[in-house]
Amino acid sequence: MSRVRSCKLLVVGAGSAGCATAAMFGRLLPKHSVVLLDAAKEHYYQPMFTLIGGGLKNFNQCVRPMNEAVPKNVTWAQDSVESFHPDKDCVRTAQGDEISYDFMVVAVGIRPNYDKIEGLKDALDCKGSGVCTIYSPVYVQKTFEELKVFKGGNMIFTQPSTPIKCAGAPQKIMHLAEEHLRKCNIRDKAEISFITGLPVLFSVKKYEEALKDLASQKSIHTVFEKDVKSINLGTKEVTVQSTKNTEEISKYKFDFLHVVPPHQTPYALRGNKELADSDGYLTVNKYTLQHDVYKNVFGIGDCANLPTSKTAAAIAAQTGVLYKNLKQVMEGNKSKLAEYDGYTSCPLVTGQRKCILAEFDYDRNPLETFPVDQGKERMLFYWMKAHVLPPVYWSMMLRGYWHGPALLRKILHLG
Repeated sequence: MSRVRSCKLLVVGAGSAGCATAAMFGRLLPKHSVVLLDAAKEHYYQPMFTLIGGGLKNFNQCVRPMNEAVPKNVTWAQDSVESFHPDKDCVRTAQGDEISYDFMVVAVGIRPNYDKIEGLKDALDCKGSGVCTIYSPVYVQKTFEELKVFKGGNMIFTQPSTPIKCAGAPQKIMHLAEEHLRKCNIRDKAEISFITGLPVLFSVKKYEEALKDLASQKSIHTVFEKDVKSINLGTKEVTVQSTKNTEEISKYKFDFLHVVPPHQTPYALRGNKELADSDGYLTVNKYTLQHDVYKNVFGIGDCANLPTSKTAAAIAAQTGVLYKNLKQVMEGNKSKLAEYDGYTSCPLVTGQRKCILAEFDYDRNPLETFPVDQGKERMLFYWMKAHVLPPVYWSMMLRGYWHGPALLRKILHLG
């Protein structure tokens, strides 16, 4: 039997953005005024997937039961959103319930769409196929399993032209795999290629130059503006299509293939033309995070149409802005809202003890925290990525206490 419930604030999605938002307002509003809607039973620290795929971390280090991630003073509705009805200030869930709200934060994230690449799902499900991806808790462990049995041949890593979670991750796992081959003394038996649908290796010139130099030093062949369309396990071929000329088709033989599928928002959002743009992303003001039409709706994280990289670091910076602005709107304060500058960060792991720390804003200008050149590989940045950021995530970010390194940046750069 369906139920009807109401709340002051409905947060849809219990990923990093949703949990942090619910935690902040769970402390601000009376108990049970905040409802967090998500059917997932587990919560994953996804930035660790790269290290798991490279054999540097164990899977159990990135996962916790969802009830441990849900903040105190928040009502967890263990269900998924079926449809949004912003004109009526309510959503309907997969179980048939209706939840009405005064304010809503949409934080449903994005997810890989395996069906966009013919043959990918079957190849991932086939043990020993040589095909893997770090972009799923289901398949991330298979990446290192396939890497361990690789003895030589063509090793290919791909990236789609469309937005994905952490756009640097496809190269991170490639560099970790390359280093693994060197440690096993079989690097000379492998030809490594990176095939990307984008025209560059990275969107910020400073870091792109560093990555180009590394690819050259490691004899990694780069192919630009080509998207993967299909995988044939029988012939061990991957078919790619030019993003500039759809009639231009190429095939590459592979012995090891790491694929990043195109990503998309959940259907409840991308199918809702009132909330989403033509690509399925929530339409919000890129500075205030408030919806363009529905002023009691805010968006945060990967599902919003913000023109910045989709990373946990970006979400951390967004939470501070969202808290100020939504609180202000709740209070009826008409003064100017706070603005998000597009800050995001991508620790570009380039080896087991090496990392380039990319930090930048909406204009693709470096916005670096430390008073050193972050475009150079440093052990410090790897140590931060592997050992400092995970406890910061679990203990601070998920609890709504971490809004990025802006204050630290000011201190280290003397204001």
